[in-house]
Amino acid sequence: MVNTVFRDPIYGYIRIEYEVIKKLIDTKEFQRLRRIKQLSGVSMVFHMAEHNRFSHSLGTYELAREVLEHVNDVKNALTEYEKVVFLCSALLHDLGHGPYSHSYEDIFLVNHEIMTNKIILGDTEVNKVLKEYNDNLPNDISSIIAHEGKYEIIEDLVSSQLDVDRMDYLLRDAYFTGAAFGEIDYEKILRGMVIRNNRILFKATSVPNIEDYLMSRYHMYYQVYYHPVARCYEIMLEKIYARIKYLIENNYHFKTNLNLLIKSLNNKDDVKSYVEIDDVYINGCIKSFLYEDDIELRILSNKFLNRRLFKYIDLRFASNDDIEKIALLKENPNYYYIEDNVSKEAYSYKNNDQIKILLPNEKIMDLIEFSPIVEAFSKSSSKINSIIVYEEKYV
Repeated sequence: MVNTVFRDPIYGYIRIEYEVIKKLIDTKEFQRLRRIKQLSGVSMVFHMAEHNRFSHSLGTYELAREVLEHVNDVKNALTEYEKVVFLCSALLHDLGHGPYSHSYEDIFLVNHEIMTNKIILGDTEVNKVLKEYNDNLPNDISSIIAHEGKYEIIEDLVSSQLDVDRMDYLLRDAYFTGAAFGEIDYEKILRGMVIRNNRILFKATSVPNIEDYLMSRYHMYYQVYYHPVARCYEIMLEKIYARIKYLIENNYHFKTNLNLLIKSLNNKDDVKSYVEIDDVYINGCIKSFLYEDDIELRILSNKFLNRRLFKYIDLRFASNDDIEKIALLKENPNYYYIEDNVSKEAYSYKNNDQIKILLPNEKIMDLIEFSPIVEAFSKSSSKINSIIVYEEKYV
């Protein structure tokens, strides 16, 4: 056992008690997360949202540690080995994210959970540390990331509609964006955790805090994560990625050295190349693209680096003039024209991973059956925010 702490604005201290956790944090694959933003383009709107996936992963680990410290049912249900599996899974759950996260995944067809497992199981420092503790540890953590059902309790805690991952990113993102509606009473939620039939449930007394959590997450999506200016930034980055992909496929001769990126794109199993690619690498490439011969890549890169963002029309407030402009833009090949639609339900009550509530008489109910508030906003909260994003292609 070790006694190492990280100072943290959310929890005060993040406490490291197992040697294997300390060693995992020191691996190059985990340190890479320092160089990947948690919220990508959101910092173009909320200027303090510069935190990274390293701090979020540590926070997710800390919430897992607090579950083991304060939730007796979980502490008593898991063996010592399973506790380590839980803590490592929480720490490593985002290991496979690409630079600027989801934009990279969407264009280059990379799944961060699959890449996380490739890093955990591959020839990596993370894999060596895990095997040093127990030969089975990499495979057991991989089974949780892949939702195989081998460790149902741990999967509920790490990846469900109410898990340590979501609670930390809500708390952390709210703090760094200044969005007060993202704050939740996570300690009260943890105190309400119980286990029945090998699954995580919550006491009825926790329901008001769970309602607040679901509403907070809903507002964070529409007010922060899906902010139209942030979406414009993400779409601009997607266009840069798409242009890179097009030029590579058409044998364009780059002045910039893109060997790492090309190797990774050509071989999705090339973990070593993949982990060398982070926000810093992509930013360096984009800065170099200012001097490329391809005018489209050059202009996109200049706009991206200097925050000359694409324009947008919010269809909720579109005037007649906007509608006429949209019709013209749609047919104009000299413009980027993107119809961007995003949606997020407050609570996915039709899924199999519904939040379960334990009543004082030991009866178990789905949250939506127990809470009229959740029932009301779940069935009415589903909406699509649509914007038209556009910009002249060549300046």
